[in-house]
Amino acid sequence: MTRRNEADAREVRTVAVVTNPASGQGRARESARTVVERLRADGAEVVEIHAPSAARTREQVREVVTGGAPDAVVCVGGDGLVNTILDPLARSGVPLALVPAGTGNDLARELGIADEPARAAELVRSGRVRAIDLGRLEPAGHDPMWFATVACTGFDARVTLRANRMRYPRGRSRYTVAAVAEIAHGIAVPYRIELGGSPAEAITTEALLVAVGNTTTYGGGMLICPDARCDDGLLDVTVVGKVSHLEMLRILPALSAGRRIDHPAVSQYRTEILSLRAPGAPATADGEPAGRLPLTVRVEPGALTVLTP
Repeated sequence: MTRRNEADAREVRTVAVVTNPASGQGRARESARTVVERLRADGAEVVEIHAPSAARTREQVREVVTGGAPDAVVCVGGDGLVNTILDPLARSGVPLALVPAGTGNDLARELGIADEPARAAELVRSGRVRAIDLGRLEPAGHDPMWFATVACTGFDARVTLRANRMRYPRGRSRYTVAAVAEIAHGIAVPYRIELGGSPAEAITTEALLVAVGNTTTYGGGMLICPDARCDDGLLDVTVVGKVSHLEMLRILPALSAGRRIDHPAVSQYRTEILSLRAPGAPATADGEPAGRLPLTVRVEPGALTVLTP
């Protein structure tokens, strides 16, 4: 394995490689093969994890992390697979290396990780160790859930859930098609948002969506929380208020193209903790289902160790 700086390279003995073979239309399978070959050629013992379910994948990663703490866990897939293994990795100190091979890859994009399996594999030895924040969802009556990128509720959560059910089209365009389909149901609902702080701030408003970002983008590059930073100990909150269907059609192309949304109906906040209430509104986190409101969201500073260029 090529090393940027021999003196800075870490000794790597054991690496767990976690794969979702279905990610990226099967691209993850080929990427994982490249990564495993590179690591083994460099003398590392590789434990491969590609379980048939998210729950079993999570448990296998937990077993590896608690049973001997590998030198790194390599995630070959997208944001959904990262979300699956956050619970055993959070606060463990075991570094996570990303090999982007999913549909969105927003966390890898945020961390500047190239969409090239061989280069991503090099991070295991020569990458910079960095601690980033995680968000934590606490739905009423349900188990807490970690997230690394964006949690959302309202229109964008419905778009994500619809996109997850769709088989076609492939790639990022699936989110755009799902968004257009959901515009017909894009009715604002009454939200009560309580932002933590001293004093606390309560916001009651009709909104199409509320996005809570640890990072700037979701859905494969859609810029929903443009000023978010994953290591500042804060969550960025974007609220899109009630707008007409025509205004939604104007906002959607800018969002899909990764441009900042400048619109009178858009408000942004920063906080360490917030609570969200709205009748029957679904929520997602890292593009995965996260139940329905009400829920509390909080930031956990430095909870995840990652390897970056």
